[in-house]
Amino acid sequence: MSTSAQTSAPPGLATRQEWLAILARTPRACMKDALDTALDGVSPPEFDWLRTPDIGLAMVRGRVGGTGDAFNLGEVTVTRATLRLRVHEGRAAVGIAVHMGRDKERATLAALADALLQTPAFEARMHEHLLAPLAARIAENRAQKQARAAGTKVEFFTMVRGD
Repeated sequence: MSTSAQTSAPPGLATRQEWLAILARTPRACMKDALDTALDGVSPPEFDWLRTPDIGLAMVRGRVGGTGDAFNLGEVTVTRATLRLRVHEGRAAVGIAVHMGRDKERATLAALADALLQTPAFEARMHEHLLAPLAARIAENRAQKQARAAGTKVEFFTMVRGD
């Protein structure tokens, strides 16, 4: 499967990179509810594991001042999984998931969602009932955090004495 086929999306729909970021930021309960809604009345195709959910460590890197030299900040726990849908409409989509934390079920749900998003029979339904609500939830949470942070903003100024 070519990279362009994996990342291209119809206008107005998320690319694979965007939807993987959404899936990586979504808690398990929200993802499970959204996936259940998206698959309401439809059974998902069966899949085979290419990499069962496993837990490991990843090095997190930072930059001095946000833009300077890179340095190793520390390690975080990550869970990853890879699955392949059984042949569906002539192609077997491969779904991947990687997220911070130790939640194997969440990795399974995200990998399944990724694979279904690449399957023409499920693509539109998944974008509408899974990605759109999850992206809206993430945007709302981000806006709430920014509003709370803005309330603590302190503006410093210097008074000049007129000697």
